Amino acid sequence: MRLGIISALAEEQQGLIEALESPSKHFHGMREYTSGKLWEIDAVCVLSRIGKVAAAMTAAILVEKFEVTHIVFTGVAGSGDKNVKVGDIVVADSLIQHDFDASPLFPRHEIPLTGLSRFATDVTLTERLADAAGQITRVHRGLIASGDQFIGKLTQIQALKAELPNLLAVEMEGAAVAQVCFELGIPFAVIRTISDSANDDAAVDFMHFIKNVASRYAFDVIQNFCKA
Repeated sequence: MRLGIISALAEEQQGLIEALESPSKHFHGMREYTSGKLWEIDAVCVLSRIGKVAAAMTAAILVEKFEVTHIVFTGVAGSGDKNVKVGDIVVADSLIQHDFDASPLFPRHEIPLTGLSRFATDVTLTERLADAAGQITRVHRGLIASGDQFIGKLTQIQALKAELPNLLAVEMEGAAVAQVCFELGIPFAVIRTISDSANDDAAVDFMHFIKNVASRYAFDVIQNFCKA
């Protein structure tokens, strides 16, 4: 396995970069890729930056230039369900682009030429990540939705929930990575720590959580994952 580890923000990945043995840095496409051994696993760590296009580009480069064989995306998200609380972890079983709409040519959310609106994660990677996360906090499995907007108003999350009743979390990158991995035949998994309730307090909650909790969670989950 050559594992690509993607995070959206530097705070989420700093500890993993520091844990790499014999790290080697590479710059490509305005991104810094750091490769090395992470608890005996050959790994490449990189920040996706924010949004679906940025995440898709990062995932494609990981596969095509750095030849990773598996991808894990770790980061934070807003809650999409009243039972999913701040500090919980959501491990995706599938991902959807909630803001994608090519209708009437294709059904809403369906990605043209794939026949899919929801992209399923790799079962083996997902089970392994869920077990790793379960050693830290409460874990949920299910649907994560991605879109090029920060969901920070109660009316926004209510509208998404009405459209996608089984939604567990909302973020800005995972479904784009899912589409790239599907098209390139790369096993992938997405794990998100819930940083806020995707409501009117989301922006304040988000920055506080990134600095104080998310970085530790990401480190611990990936460490458990690699050592399993």
